[in-house]
Amino acid sequence: MDNDTEIQGGAAAGAGLAGRVALVAGATRGAGRALAVELGRAGALVYVTGRTTRERVSEVGRPGETIEGTAELVTAAGGTGIAVPTDHLDEDQVRALAARVDREQGRLDILVNDLWGGEHLLTGSVFGKRSWETPLADGLRILELGVRSHVITAALLLPLLIRADAPLLVEVTDGTAVSNRRYRGNLYYDLAKNAPIRMALGLGEELAEYGGTAVAVTPGFLRSEQMLDGFGVTEENWRDAIAREPDFAIAESPVYLARGVAALAADPARAARWNGGSASSTDLARAYGVRDVDGSRPDAWGYIEDVRHAGKKRTADDYR
Repeated sequence: MDNDTEIQGGAAAGAGLAGRVALVAGATRGAGRALAVELGRAGALVYVTGRTTRERVSEVGRPGETIEGTAELVTAAGGTGIAVPTDHLDEDQVRALAARVDREQGRLDILVNDLWGGEHLLTGSVFGKRSWETPLADGLRILELGVRSHVITAALLLPLLIRADAPLLVEVTDGTAVSNRRYRGNLYYDLAKNAPIRMALGLGEELAEYGGTAVAVTPGFLRSEQMLDGFGVTEENWRDAIAREPDFAIAESPVYLARGVAALAADPARAARWNGGSASSTDLARAYGVRDVDGSRPDAWGYIEDVRHAGKKRTADDYR
């Protein structure tokens, strides 16, 4: 796709996914929800999984976002959303999920591994603390949520994925291989957010013989539901939070990454371009011509590199 092609909407960005079967693991909220919706908008049938349902709330403690709600949004966008309650740390549940997809579809074309749910552990237990100051139980839980869940999901669903023509595995994390060359401030968090990048590298090698692609992707400063609530704002008035946190000026909506991934999923040349690598939402936006919901193209990681680390005298507006 020509880099000068501007794509404002998800349907245009992901054209060509009709008939494709996708599964977004961790689609309850945030980037996972947006990814499921944009894949559906492009015509895919999307299984959406997670732990929070209308009957049960996960440890994240946010009853307002459910996998049923995500599935309904997928269908409303033009796809077919199917909610399957799944704890991806429970091998039996993931095996049952794989068996259901096999029984109903016979294959899986796109697997998005967006499992996390550890934000509630970060502020009090992790950020600003050395590894030995971090409560061990919290540190190990972060590794369960951010690493073990990804490994279980890949191990049990890849046999379905390799049945597809040009299978696609998307590992969602925080940071690219380039940005994460710097220590992420806490051992457990660093391990959890670097592991998906290494998984994309290794699984890209294994998928290559099937014509497949594995890629790690990351949003920038994400305006998730949880982040917006933390700042006491909504998507409509999010800029009001900039006075409290100036860096929030570079924030992006979850749709930004989702549009880029939908475009990548529809790219027949994606293996040569992305296999085994990592990409930010901005990398995908530049490659496929997509923009965020407000028409901007925010580059949070460029801002962090230049302003925070290199001390350049620039503002967030220079990176939108």
